[in-house]
Amino acid sequence: MATTGRIRIIGGTWRSRIIHFPASADLRPTPDRVRETLFNWLGQDLNGKNCLDLFSGSGALGFEALSRGARKVVMVEKNRQVFKALRDNAQKLGAQNLELVHADALEFLKVDRNAYHIIFLDPPFRKDNIPGVIAVIPQRLAEGGSVYVESGKAFEAPDWEVWRHGRAGKVHYQLLKRKIT
Repeated sequence: MATTGRIRIIGGTWRSRIIHFPASADLRPTPDRVRETLFNWLGQDLNGKNCLDLFSGSGALGFEALSRGARKVVMVEKNRQVFKALRDNAQKLGAQNLELVHADALEFLKVDRNAYHIIFLDPPFRKDNIPGVIAVIPQRLAEGGSVYVESGKAFEAPDWEVWRHGRAGKVHYQLLKRKIT
């Protein structure tokens, strides 16, 4: 695989390990500083947590969660070349408790019946998939669970509470919780 990108896992058992990914117009890995903030919000230890990494891309969020002890991570990626890189990186890391799914994120959500404590939602900015996906996420979210959203602009949804938020350059990131009604 001719790699053109790489990112470092910043915490947990795979700390400082490098994962590689191919060039893709829609692939924009979550920067180190943003991941560090996110995992400070979530807590460094994700033992017992099931995580869903939609639009996995480089896999930085999912591999970071596994590195920090997540019980299970499901990574969903539509791009065939990027999916192959995820599979290669998983093999190099010896990743256990990982399910890789080659599918469209919205189609996956329609058939998946699992509940997740943390859902990472970081779609390609130019496609603006968040509104369609966030509408079906509540059925997949475990009680008390969180949704991480990364986008090119601040995201607002009436049924969600912005628990934490930040901005790094053009990247807006936030941790959402369901509003209790």
